Amino acid sequence: MKIAYFSMEVGLSEHIPTYSGGLGILAGDHIKSSADLNIPLVAVTLLYKRGYFIQQINALGQQEELYPYFDPRAFMEPLPFKVTVPIEGRDVHVGVWKHHQVSQKGRVPVYFLDTDLPMNRPEDRTITHYLYGGDKHTRICQEAVLGIGGYMVLKKLEPGITTYHMNEGHAVFLTLALLKDVGGNVERVREKCVFTTHTPVPAGHDIFDYGMAQAVLQGYLPPNIRDLAGQEALNTTILALNLSRASNGVSELHGEVSREMFPGFDIGHITNGVHHLTWTGPEFQALYDQYCPGWREQPQHLAKARDIPDEAVREAKKAAKKRLISYINAISGAGFSEQFLTVGFARRAASYKRATLILTDLEYLVNLSFDRVQYIFAGKAHPQDGAGKELIKEIVHMAKKYEEKLRIVYVPNYNMWLGALMTQGTDVWLNTPRRPREACGTSGMKVCFNGGVNMSVLDGWWREACRDRVNGWAVGDDEDQSDEEAAADLYRDIDDMVTTYYANPKHWVQIMKNSIADVCPVFNTHRMVLDYLHKYYL
Repeated sequence: MKIAYFSMEVGLSEHIPTYSGGLGILAGDHIKSSADLNIPLVAVTLLYKRGYFIQQINALGQQEELYPYFDPRAFMEPLPFKVTVPIEGRDVHVGVWKHHQVSQKGRVPVYFLDTDLPMNRPEDRTITHYLYGGDKHTRICQEAVLGIGGYMVLKKLEPGITTYHMNEGHAVFLTLALLKDVGGNVERVREKCVFTTHTPVPAGHDIFDYGMAQAVLQGYLPPNIRDLAGQEALNTTILALNLSRASNGVSELHGEVSREMFPGFDIGHITNGVHHLTWTGPEFQALYDQYCPGWREQPQHLAKARDIPDEAVREAKKAAKKRLISYINAISGAGFSEQFLTVGFARRAASYKRATLILTDLEYLVNLSFDRVQYIFAGKAHPQDGAGKELIKEIVHMAKKYEEKLRIVYVPNYNMWLGALMTQGTDVWLNTPRRPREACGTSGMKVCFNGGVNMSVLDGWWREACRDRVNGWAVGDDEDQSDEEAAADLYRDIDDMVTTYYANPKHWVQIMKNSIADVCPVFNTHRMVLDYLHKYYL
């Protein structure tokens, strides 16, 4: 058995800018747990020399994007061979860099594909420069390099692949390379492939005009492509569903939504997790080493967290919070206090995630929060998402307008390092998407490993994990709500949360311990990868 894991983005560390957000970080965590569990997996992705951008926020609250050059040589080695992918009838040469994800038990090679080679034409060199930069033509060329180029690389370097796992439809052109190799035998391709879909948002499903697809892919498009990928246009998700032996969404609710979106396909679900050793901060690692021995190898041991003394939990959280508040004050001068209840909201700045829902009734929020609660926001808007950029601007403006009454800060350049700092230091993690748009969402899981609690709409993973007011708070119920209804429920919850935190600290620690004990044994990538192994890989 050998699994090939294909992903358009992979987040292994903040030093390697080949991820933009949840999809890439999940891929990195999948790879890390596979190494820890010694599962025979190899991974393929693209090497973005201009990465995903560095975000700055100017004095007007506007996002500005910087694209510095990334030199991969400190993190991976160039391999002494190339493959050639035909794009638009010409040869595009693809170099390969190898990174070893090493753990105590095993290692996973990660192959990064690179078209930025002197032998390529200038426009072909830039194919792998930007993650989610450029237009649809750039995207289809990137997906050709990932799928077809990645398949060619593995044929040379990793013989004996038994399963190809496509992490989202971006990798689907590997099925066309497989199809060509087996003389168009659809069943043989299907036997080798599994597919994970990650989003109910239409923009997350790539659709290409057949004219463009024919021009770019040429000989790789089989005569029956419309039967496999849709009659009107090439839908990468439909192609992946048709050419996989198994398909899944990334939470129970997302599985339901995916079956509605793509009727006629058997789509199951495996709920995402996070890599516990990456996301648990030093304070809680030390705590678990003392009170939950074995948790590093088997995170289910964290079910014993309820037995940890209250004072030990409090002290660990206090130290983690101090690190976060020190950083916030150093970069912003906001004068945040380690004594105040600290709420974090950090994710991609997209409209459906409703970052500004909490600002619906500012007078109420000010009265509730004054010298008691402080709010830390972070997140990048996609460079082409004007509405997302407006959300950032609105929060920055509100922070300035109410700076004497309300402690709000928007921290620039959300990345893996800042994500770890925030999920380790905040008391409460806020998540207010429009149901059912959040396929899973994993940042809230990271908070639980660090004694934080979630306050979230019952979407994605939280619908499975939440015990309302026992291990966190549910905003609304298991129904889709208007923004007004959700805001009203959110304020009721915040009121209860603030009262509990200050008036009943003993009960607050109990909620913290329930958050750890309920969530961490289940919502980790060790469990997730083993689910993939037993359900789909074997």
